[in-house]
Amino acid sequence: MNKIDEISECMKLLSDKTRLTILALLKEKEMCVCDIVEILETTQPNVSQHLRKLKSGGLVNESRRSQWIYYSLNTNSKPYLQNVMEELPSMKEKLNARTNIKCD
Repeated sequence: MNKIDEISECMKLLSDKTRLTILALLKEKEMCVCDIVEILETTQPNVSQHLRKLKSGGLVNESRRSQWIYYSLNTNSKPYLQNVMEELPSMKEKLNARTNIKCD
């Protein structure tokens, strides 16, 4: 895949509001699906589908800890995303407002 194709595919991934929100959350800290589901107030299959696309696009990593899979950002190898990531709003308030922590 050439660089234009890579950037084009990445931009397609970023064109979805839910995926951008997930990236903004992961910019704050690594998270598991159940935490993202609670914050976005959506379903687990929906979040999992978005995370699968972000992972296949190389934008997130996953690591297993006991029964939970945690997701983290993987944008360091994509310097063209730096400005986009800097422009994403802080999600600290949403993270601090969580009441139903399942994975921690």
